[in-house]
Amino acid sequence: MFETGFLAIVLLVAGVIVLFKTVRMVPQGFEWTVERFGKYTSTMSPGLHFLIPVMYGVGRKVNMMEQVFEVPSQDVITKDNAVVRVDGVVFFQVLDAAKAAYEVSNLDQAMIALVQTNIRTVIGSMDLDESLSQRETINAKLLGVVDHATSPWGVKVNRIEIKDLQPPQNLIQSMQQQKMAEQNKRAAILEAEGVRQSEILRAEGEKQGAILQAEGKREAAYREAEARERLAEAEAKATQMVSDAIAKGDVQAINYFVAQKYVEAFRELAIAPNAKFVMMPMETSGVIGSIAGIAELAKESLEKQQAKIAGKPPALR
Repeated sequence: MFETGFLAIVLLVAGVIVLFKTVRMVPQGFEWTVERFGKYTSTMSPGLHFLIPVMYGVGRKVNMMEQVFEVPSQDVITKDNAVVRVDGVVFFQVLDAAKAAYEVSNLDQAMIALVQTNIRTVIGSMDLDESLSQRETINAKLLGVVDHATSPWGVKVNRIEIKDLQPPQNLIQSMQQQKMAEQNKRAAILEAEGVRQSEILRAEGEKQGAILQAEGKREAAYREAEARERLAEAEAKATQMVSDAIAKGDVQAINYFVAQKYVEAFRELAIAPNAKFVMMPMETSGVIGSIAGIAELAKESLEKQQAKIAGKPPALR
């Protein structure tokens, strides 16, 4: 009785194991390889599958989703013998599960070694300045080389990004000093340019001021000359009018003219800046006497002109 029960339990366990070996369910995003007595025969896609136990079995469970792994940092020597520390990240996806399972022993380790080797090759062919400023170029070169190399493994490399590219600390300090020197140089150039523009504007202003001042002086001189000319014309006209009045026998005109000049001369003398005290005869009789003498001379001149017109010699006084 005991042996019968034990046998039933063994058969039940064996049946469960056979059932689990027969029915296989592949999750989404994965593909499983099928082996017959250890040899690859086919690939199971996501879903429900049935296998004959013992004869067929699952070989490798391959992740078909896009994956990412980090490239460990390493020291790389550039073309100009500068040492930089570089790390990165790789995005890839398995397209052929059988190749990824059987064409390479350890896919992740193989890809890390491949990427590190090509990083040394690409950056080693560039100067330090190029490697620091042309990351897009480095990424593109790495992607082309690594994708071509992993194609036989059934892998598609989608992106390779250099995360950090760090020069040595002493080189960073030298670059900072160089950058500061460039900024100081640019600041000095801008300051000198500002001083130059300021001097040019100041010189232009002084030039324009001198031109305007000269034009003002010229205009003032022209106005002064014009005023003197008009004054002279007025004087000449007044003299001519007095002469015409004398010729016509008008003795009062000469009296007015002489008296006016006498008063003007005294006014000029009185307002002179160095005239503080003036003494001179101011009697009316003196002025009238001077005017009378001049009038007598004018009268004599008038008689001479009339005698000349009549053809008679002038009377002797």
